[in-house]
Amino acid sequence: MNLNLITQKFTKLFPGDFSGNRMQRQTPDVMFCAIKPADFNNIELIDFNENLSIEIALGNFDNEKDFLAAQNLPENVETYATAYVGHQFGNWAGQLGDGRAIYAGEVINGNKQTEIQWKGAGATPYSRNADGRAVLRSSIREYLMSEAMFHLGVPTTRALSLSKTGEDVIRDIQYSGNPQKEQGAVVVRTAESFLRFGHFELLSARKQNDLLKQLADYTIENFFPEVSSENNSTKYINWFQAICDRTLKMIIDWYRVGFVHGVMNTDNMSVLGLTIDYGPYSMMDGYDLEFTPNTTDLPGRRYAFGKQGQIAHWNLATLANAIFPLISDAEVLEKILDHFGKQFWTKHDKMLADKFGFDEVLAEDEKFFTEWQQMMQDLNLDYTLFFQQLEKPISEIKTDDFKDSFYRNLNENELKKLSEFIEKYQTRKSKNKISEAESLELMSKTNPKFILRNYLLFEAIQDAENGNYEMFFKLKKALENPYENLYPEFNQKRPSKYDNQTGSSQLSCSS
Repeated sequence: MNLNLITQKFTKLFPGDFSGNRMQRQTPDVMFCAIKPADFNNIELIDFNENLSIEIALGNFDNEKDFLAAQNLPENVETYATAYVGHQFGNWAGQLGDGRAIYAGEVINGNKQTEIQWKGAGATPYSRNADGRAVLRSSIREYLMSEAMFHLGVPTTRALSLSKTGEDVIRDIQYSGNPQKEQGAVVVRTAESFLRFGHFELLSARKQNDLLKQLADYTIENFFPEVSSENNSTKYINWFQAICDRTLKMIIDWYRVGFVHGVMNTDNMSVLGLTIDYGPYSMMDGYDLEFTPNTTDLPGRRYAFGKQGQIAHWNLATLANAIFPLISDAEVLEKILDHFGKQFWTKHDKMLADKFGFDEVLAEDEKFFTEWQQMMQDLNLDYTLFFQQLEKPISEIKTDDFKDSFYRNLNENELKKLSEFIEKYQTRKSKNKISEAESLELMSKTNPKFILRNYLLFEAIQDAENGNYEMFFKLKKALENPYENLYPEFNQKRPSKYDNQTGSSQLSCSS
């Protein structure tokens, strides 16, 4: 790895605190604090993503395990944590910031910039009475899932490496007053930028409009090539439109593969439209619009599967308020937000049409999709397996084929409902103008054969905590080819023994 390529572009452009003080505090006049990572004395590298390292120009691994655990850093790497604010579960939370993330800087490869940060490398001024560490459990989840999303074609941050720190970390996984020791770990993660809605909310709340403009210009110049930087009268409007477009693409992809983020606070929303902060997420097993994997989100289910489009819209409205000083035109912002709402359903229906193998969306499909959604909800069929059973010549689809997607025994009326839907599907698909082979090809590119289900992660984590990484690496291989059924043993519904298992079907924000 060529660590000399790491630069400090952000810290040279924006105001910061260089005292090195780790004390957790408000930092009212700065956008970041220079901070050193914690010392770890017994690090162990578990995995290094060499393909990603080469892609971002860092190159091959050459015994840099110290750097990957934020130890013995070269002089050109000046580490820091950024400040941001946010709305959490719809409520203003004030200053938050990188409480568990520390930046190494950026790597510039031609016109592409990639930020590099450690997650779990120690406390920062933004740790909010926490220790800044991460545990092996949550680190494996982020490392594998961010890469799984990338290979599924979903915009996401990515993972460069996973290391154990050699120290124990105390966590209360269910917030039940029963804290336990867990193994500490560090993930190196990358993205073009980790800038969040909350970074812009911060400057707006402080009424630092000059800095708000500077940060917006920096973001547009470096990460939004589709937005012209020449015309200031429309630049910020076009930029907000681009953020909405990117966010929409991400959310539609979440629905396509059945991903539930679990904690869509504004501080967990990327301005680049990337899936960020893999905490209490889950791939959906049985179809349920009210499903949330996050125990903190119960009973209201603000961030449930079926509400993710609505919450994205709410978060974008919050961002619009934050950048209003740059635009000063409420009407145009409202128009863009209204367009997002309309485009969501247009894109959502096109996504569903692709999953069903339809060549276009017909006027009658709104009713078809609504009936399908109600059937899935009533029968609680496995979302991923259901579409796999449709991926065959239309005349060969039989009701019995779907038994592997049942999470309970269906009664006679329920089986009849499924059979009637299959007949409607066969009738609707006969209206395609493309061939059956072309329809099946469309479905195969849209519907994954492998998803990283929580129960699989749970099993891999249990093994890894006992020093066995065989399952971890097998899952890593499977997730690199999600549209191929390379591992049929992973292509199954969640076993019933995991129905109420903490760390599988139930998750908290503890990491």
